[in-house]
Amino acid sequence: MSKPSRLHVPGGIAASLFGLAALTAAPFAGPALAQEPIKIGFSMALTGPLAPNGKQALLGMKIWEEETNAKGGLLGRPVKLIYYDDQSQPATIPGIYTKLIDVDKADLVLGGYATNMVAPAMPVIIQKKKTFISLFALDVNAEFHYPNYFAVLPTGPRTKPSFTEGFFQVAMQQSPKPATLALAAEDAEFSRNACEGARENAKEFGVKIVYDRTFPPGTTDFSPIVRALQAANPELVIVCSYPLSSVGIVLAVNEANFKPKMIGGAMVGLQATVFKSKLGPKLNGIVNYETWVPSEKMMAPAAEFFKAYQARAGAEGVDPLGYYLGGWGYAYISVLGEAIAGSQSVEDAKIADYIRKGTFKTIMGEWSYGPGGEWTKSGMMQVQYHDIKEGAGLETWKGMSYQTVLTPPELKTGEVIYPYEKAK
Repeated sequence: MSKPSRLHVPGGIAASLFGLAALTAAPFAGPALAQEPIKIGFSMALTGPLAPNGKQALLGMKIWEEETNAKGGLLGRPVKLIYYDDQSQPATIPGIYTKLIDVDKADLVLGGYATNMVAPAMPVIIQKKKTFISLFALDVNAEFHYPNYFAVLPTGPRTKPSFTEGFFQVAMQQSPKPATLALAAEDAEFSRNACEGARENAKEFGVKIVYDRTFPPGTTDFSPIVRALQAANPELVIVCSYPLSSVGIVLAVNEANFKPKMIGGAMVGLQATVFKSKLGPKLNGIVNYETWVPSEKMMAPAAEFFKAYQARAGAEGVDPLGYYLGGWGYAYISVLGEAIAGSQSVEDAKIADYIRKGTFKTIMGEWSYGPGGEWTKSGMMQVQYHDIKEGAGLETWKGMSYQTVLTPPELKTGEVIYPYEKAK
């Protein structure tokens, strides 16, 4: 573990106030040592069910910090990350951001990972008038309309429908076209938003919803949910869920031998290596969203980063590949870094103005911002898993042999295996 931040309150006081462990980045190197660092604060899911993804993002951010300081920092000053484990618990978030701003005196703050962790920070951010770049938070700003909010999530302007739009596009290319849909959503911010978007898509594509239910977070027995889906007899099934629920649904679907014509959609977690390894061949046939894959085209600008990430992943105890969130962690903090350099300032208003007007070319792609702080163009994909064998390991997950990009057309790598049971 790296050295504690000089700006944190003493450990006992911090523990009594917040019950959180402060973590910080490695000591600074290079000529900027004598300068006061630019302090960048954020929360991150380092324990709890979101940790497999949050830890990836953090390593990506550390790599950015080290590279930036090796080049002399920003504005002639080193950069320093100050972060806390939010434990995958939304209730921890307001206290963390209040502490970062008022006690740690962070110059700038970033959002943590995931919709459920970003939304509770917004009232604090707005009150303090901070610029806020979020990581994989779905349509968080729809209610707040905060002008200095910017998302790093490739949904584009149609935020909620973007997670499942490709699913419907693929389904409607089949003959005969499927006509019925079932929705199962975890009762949490992200999954409610994603399934709201799926309802919009169903209406647009003329698909009848025959089942639409939520289930509580923390559910451990998914067999009743799958039995209810079977009883509705839909041709299409979209599941909107967080990691542990996604794994539970996949296991229950296989155990029940449930075979709709297509299933998947908006299941967070299936992108992580740890869950792919756990599920193996049980993933075959599922069609689910993705934000990045190691295709030749997409890997080209990111190869050096992933080489560095993967060399350190074992020692850091994180996802060995980092494809789902490692690269995005690097990319979203690099947007902030570019805005600091471009605006020649650490003032929130100047940085927000720069981001609002800019186009950002990152290792994960290029984007600019429209109204509400969302991307002007979607980069969401739908992929299908197939031909996964028992015992598949890192060499399988490292490449593209087990997954086909189905949408969008410019990133497509093959055709869907339809219906679902043909891929089993």
